[in-house]
Amino acid sequence: MEGFTIFLLIVVGLFVLSGIKIINQYERGVVLTLGRFTGVRTPGLRVVVPIFQQIIKVDVRSTPVDVPSQEVITKDNVTIKVDAVVYFRVIDTAKAVLETNNYRYATSQFAQAALRDVVGNVEMDSLLSQREQISQEIKRIVDSETDKWGIDVENVKIQNIELPQDMKRAMAKQAEAERERRAVIISAAAEKAAAQGVADAAALLAKTPGGMGIRTLQTLEKISVEPSQKTVFVLPADLADAFKTFVK
Repeated sequence: MEGFTIFLLIVVGLFVLSGIKIINQYERGVVLTLGRFTGVRTPGLRVVVPIFQQIIKVDVRSTPVDVPSQEVITKDNVTIKVDAVVYFRVIDTAKAVLETNNYRYATSQFAQAALRDVVGNVEMDSLLSQREQISQEIKRIVDSETDKWGIDVENVKIQNIELPQDMKRAMAKQAEAERERRAVIISAAAEKAAAQGVADAAALLAKTPGGMGIRTLQTLEKISVEPSQKTVFVLPADLADAFKTFVK
């Protein structure tokens, strides 16, 4: 009899302990009593009636979900592969448990469908240059649908865009041609600036009395450094006057 009493106390103790639940700070507990929703438990030590009550814990932290790579044909008939990541948070734990079988999987699947729809309606150049705007459009679509599940989509980011090999080669050639075009423009601008400088200097020398002649004498002085080199010039009359001015 004493042994049976001890056994009974152990069974009762285990029964009571099985009803003690700990909900972490980042969780909420959805309670079902005999299969019916009866409330949400906040973090801390919580007690439920074993067998009759069930508590389902829901993580309410911001959760990232990868959207697998999708093969999509853009509006201008270019086949690409694109993937993304969705950041969401559960704001209504009761809806997240009661309105969908697996809110994480459901959010990921709907994000895949939205990604294909949005990317398929834009051209490839727009996809590459307006990635942020397209991500926001996907976020808007997914957020409006998952709202009924108690899910708040915080952000959607398009990560990788994989282009066909022939498209990559064409874009590389285009980029190279663009760099060459810019180099030619920069070189022409430099030559134009140099020519303008020479023209301005010539105009200034022409306005200065004897200026051109003095410049000529300076040039003669530079090219006559070598003793063995002999250079003969026929000097005009105005150059002779400039020589007198230079000597003075």
